[in-house]
Amino acid sequence: MGTYMAKPADIQRDWYIIDATGKPLGRVSTEAARLLRGKHKPIFTPNTDTGDFVIIINAGQVVLTGNKLEQKKYYHHSGYPGGIKEVAYKDLMATRPTLVVEKAVRGMLPHNRLGRSLFTKLKVYAGNEHPHTAQKPLNWEF
Repeated sequence: MGTYMAKPADIQRDWYIIDATGKPLGRVSTEAARLLRGKHKPIFTPNTDTGDFVIIINAGQVVLTGNKLEQKKYYHHSGYPGGIKEVAYKDLMATRPTLVVEKAVRGMLPHNRLGRSLFTKLKVYAGNEHPHTAQKPLNWEF
């Protein structure tokens, strides 16, 4: 018997909601990456997009454990000499909490074109409201 490879016709995509209220950022991110990748399904194929859509609500209420809120920094570079930029996670959580969650999930996905296509199925909202009620998303508890 050969190895099973999922075909596009075999894949059924569901929508899941993850409520991030009071949960650690890493726990929320790993569950979201797992659902996006499709590792929870028996038809998982590493080189194929078998994952589901994920909606993360209440991203502004996610928790960072320890002293990470004060000590953790987010770095990016403009591409010019001396162009390194630094933002504290405390400031980033106050202004753009969705970016914090998106960055954490993106780092857990493959760093290739498959990962970029998987990332488009992630929807992050700072509050409790989201515009995806027509898709009838299921609550995901972990």
